[in-house]
Amino acid sequence: MNTKKIGILGTGIVGKTIGSKLIELGYEVMMGSRTLANEQASEWVKSAGATAWQGTFADAAKFGEVVINCSKGEFYVDVIKSAGEQNLANKTLIDISNPLDFSMGTPPVLMPALCNTNSLGEEIQKMIPATRVVKTLNIVTCEVMVDAKKCGGPATMFIAGNNTDAKEMVKKMLQQFGWTDIIDLGNIKHARSTEMMLPIWLSIYLSAKNASFGFKVVRE
Repeated sequence: MNTKKIGILGTGIVGKTIGSKLIELGYEVMMGSRTLANEQASEWVKSAGATAWQGTFADAAKFGEVVINCSKGEFYVDVIKSAGEQNLANKTLIDISNPLDFSMGTPPVLMPALCNTNSLGEEIQKMIPATRVVKTLNIVTCEVMVDAKKCGGPATMFIAGNNTDAKEMVKKMLQQFGWTDIIDLGNIKHARSTEMMLPIWLSIYLSAKNASFGFKVVRE
């Protein structure tokens, strides 16, 4: 990958984990949040080193040659609007968020408007039509996202998006994270499939009380 500057939208554990791994791999990373002085982002920058930066969502979107959406699915409208359509235009946005609804407690359910016949990935693509949205990594926990070996064995990662070149670039990043079995599901509508894998992921996690697992497609 020639890309060296990554913008991250979100300051939670997912954003921090992915940002730290990208720094380790030699990227420059800006973590974006609603406010410039976000404490979580400041703490991460101090621990991540000289090639880590912080800013607003708009700052991170401007900074990144590639932008990664690590925000909670319920806030996607505000996050993408704050990042700015003009700042994301003609760039690749990797969407790893999920449309989880925690209003009825834990475990969460999928938002009715964003499953089965729609998806969060599709809605984000509609909001930013000039951006190449690629859905991936949303089917595992963040520690596994950046180190596929933590699955405990070979696992499969899925990818979906409308732009072939963008997906090829994202595949290279996934390979840097250790993913060797990557299946291209097709256009962004297939984000529906991967987002609807979250209920089974949650069931396995609650049963096994272990998040270090992935899914494997066995085929000839």
